[in-house]
Amino acid sequence: MLSPPSSEFVVLHLGLGSFHRAHQAVYLQELIDSGDTRWSISGANLRPDMAPVVDALRAQDGRYTLETVSPEGEFRYRTIESIREILPWDALLAPVITRGSHPATRVISFTVTEAGYYLGPQDRLDFANAELADDLERARRGEAGSTIYGAVSAILRARRAAYGGPVTLLNCDNLRHNGERFRSGLFAFMEQAGAHDLLGWTRDHTSCPNAMVDRITPRPPPELRERVRAATGWDDAAPVMGESFIQWVVEDDFIHGRPEWERVGAQLVDSVAPYEEAKIRILNASHSCIAWAATLIGLRYIHEGTHTPAIRRMAHDYVTDDVIPCLQSPGRASPVDLPAYRDVVLARFGNPAILDTNQRVAMDGFSKIPGFIAPTVRERLARSESIHSVALLPALFLAFLQRWHHGTLPYDYEDQAMDPALAHAICAADDPIRALCADRGLWGDAAGNAVLTDAVRQASVRIAAFVEGAAP
Repeated sequence: MLSPPSSEFVVLHLGLGSFHRAHQAVYLQELIDSGDTRWSISGANLRPDMAPVVDALRAQDGRYTLETVSPEGEFRYRTIESIREILPWDALLAPVITRGSHPATRVISFTVTEAGYYLGPQDRLDFANAELADDLERARRGEAGSTIYGAVSAILRARRAAYGGPVTLLNCDNLRHNGERFRSGLFAFMEQAGAHDLLGWTRDHTSCPNAMVDRITPRPPPELRERVRAATGWDDAAPVMGESFIQWVVEDDFIHGRPEWERVGAQLVDSVAPYEEAKIRILNASHSCIAWAATLIGLRYIHEGTHTPAIRRMAHDYVTDDVIPCLQSPGRASPVDLPAYRDVVLARFGNPAILDTNQRVAMDGFSKIPGFIAPTVRERLARSESIHSVALLPALFLAFLQRWHHGTLPYDYEDQAMDPALAHAICAADDPIRALCADRGLWGDAAGNAVLTDAVRQASVRIAAFVEGAAP
């Protein structure tokens, strides 16, 4: 049985990875340090991964150190204590469900990778996915699951039964229009599970604000623990690191109260869309561009690729030539200074102290192409405008994927959205470029477009020349 909450109100966060602990937990720590101690975080994972980190956090009562470093090389260390409760993993998610159904829990937030939403074309749930199908069967039996839909459905079922009251469901990840798309997916999941009463209750008693999050947070390197010990004197078993930059833009659509995050730098807005588009298309897409290109010439870290003139030019030209004209098109004024944002992003990527690996950033290409890159392609094609610069990104990904296909990548490639058989078939096709550009899951309505195929073909020639020119 869980202890009572340690604060008046609780944010239950699902996904105790490095990003949450370097981002959302930091904003709440800032609020606590300002004197507002009404809120705390209860954290949990939906799967039995990260056991050593979770065990260390539990032993430290949720306390850990955040190391940040600026592009100028200034290191800072800070103790984070906003996560007051670490919930143990349980196959039935009993501790998570208990905390989520408690009336003191007013926000349930989560950090999920793009692939973890199981969205197919037209943003419909892919019920053919084995994990989602398994969770659907569990939901029909009234059991919890390990996907975000199966877990949240179980929490809300218990909350409804316990008269726990309304609750906000808050995405903290890179999915475009994340609140809207999660809400749609959750409703579809409940509908398929036959949970019609729960679906009606959820419509009336939850809100799902869209949100945009930003802070480069690499996987903690082995030497981080020793750096923290040397700097602070504490042998912290669960430290995290990140860049000094941090941003959080959230639509102010909370159904039952929230922390006053705007007091500590978060931006509470009516619509997150323009901030989201700038971040996803400029930062996320160019990040992948640099990771794929740098891997092709044998580099290990993001900053190395960013400081390689040819690679930096690829990212700069992609944003300047194709993205900014889309986001500043007539009738679409952006509140973001897009050229300045581009330059800040590239400066952040060039931070040598972060040691962010190409392996981490290169992952999940089969969700990044449709989520980060295809929207710019489709908009440019619809206006009969050149896609010369943006075509470099899918060409880079295909060259990268061919290395995976032939077993010559220097690291293991992780891609939750990838069907390995389909990816191998694309690479082994008589015309891999045509096969890639014809894939509807990647391109939607632009799949098979002759202009797209030709542009990627031309870009692939440029990529081959770039790789050959970089060879020792």
